[in-house]
Amino acid sequence: MDRTKEQELAWLRTIAGELATQTIARLEDTLPWYGNMPPSRRSAVGLVAQTGISSFVQWYEDPSATPWIASDVFSSAPRELLRSISLQETLQLIRVVVSVVEDRVAPRSEALREAIMHYSRDVAFAAADVYARAAEARGLWDARLEALVVDSILTGESDDELPSRIAALGWHGDGEAAVLVGTSERFVDVDQLRRSARHAGADVLVGLQGTRLVVVLGRMASPPKDGNGSDTAPLSFLEIATRLAGGFSDGPLVLGPTVDNLVDASRSARAALAGVAVARSWRNAPRPVAADDLLPERALAGDGLARRTLIEQIYEPLSAHSGELLETLWCYLDNGRSLEATARELFVHPNTVRYRLKKVSEVIGWNATGAREALILQSALIAGSIAQHGVRRAAPLKK
Repeated sequence: MDRTKEQELAWLRTIAGELATQTIARLEDTLPWYGNMPPSRRSAVGLVAQTGISSFVQWYEDPSATPWIASDVFSSAPRELLRSISLQETLQLIRVVVSVVEDRVAPRSEALREAIMHYSRDVAFAAADVYARAAEARGLWDARLEALVVDSILTGESDDELPSRIAALGWHGDGEAAVLVGTSERFVDVDQLRRSARHAGADVLVGLQGTRLVVVLGRMASPPKDGNGSDTAPLSFLEIATRLAGGFSDGPLVLGPTVDNLVDASRSARAALAGVAVARSWRNAPRPVAADDLLPERALAGDGLARRTLIEQIYEPLSAHSGELLETLWCYLDNGRSLEATARELFVHPNTVRYRLKKVSEVIGWNATGAREALILQSALIAGSIAQHGVRRAAPLKK
């Protein structure tokens, strides 16, 4: 090291404290966010600035020590500092430090001016690397936490910590939720799924388990704007699922029923999983298909939730409303959905049968005149009758 550089280094060490004081003063004057920080955070930011000045002196002595800059500058700050100031604010901090050092040091020699330029470039890249590593670690943690939440929803083994885990993921869904289950390749474009969901006014949690892809849906609290800047009308979950269908592979795609909130989404997940298992048995099933449209197949496969849904949503409301409606529906379905045959069996006019069937539709929401809905209703009547009267045990065969 030549004598001139030794003198410059000695001079830099003597003015390091002065530079640190000037830097803190300029931070307060030029960066509003610095003055608004709590005292402890402000002290940590000031410590980073002071360390940056000390690091410059060390770097000027040995420019080959560039890889050490990031650890020198940022290791003095607590870990939460990286979460409290953004990368943009960190670069503003670096700019202020470099500006103070340049104003005071650069006029002394051209070598120092060039050193400041090189150092500021290196430390800016180092800061970007620190934030990139922090973002990568955060992304891996979020992915593990999201997988844990989705698994809890699928298994129904939720605990008191589930709401806090959901909040930690930054869930923007508001109120109702539903679960969409289908198949996908091993490498699914999760980012594209999230973008499509946002455009549809929904937030999603995504879980990939082998070839099974699970997407938990919730409507965003702030719906997207239309071309005129007005809020768009919220889409139904089935419409949202249709927009996301392109992110799934070919095969069954089943949407569970809507539940009141995300914590209760396990019920929607159970129905969707049961629907996926039997969806191929409905030859012309739409894609996506609602799990409740697969109630007959699910009940035949032994799904207790499907049987309870058939009884609670169809059989019991009709029984409670009128035995006349229940009897008319039984006769109508037993007679192959023939109005005339039903009217003859009940000794009423066909228009009376029409009126009662319309009333059935008003009470339960299903229309018995459609072939698919007739199958659902007949399954409900059978399940309800079995539950009400029990299953008779067959008499033993005589030897």
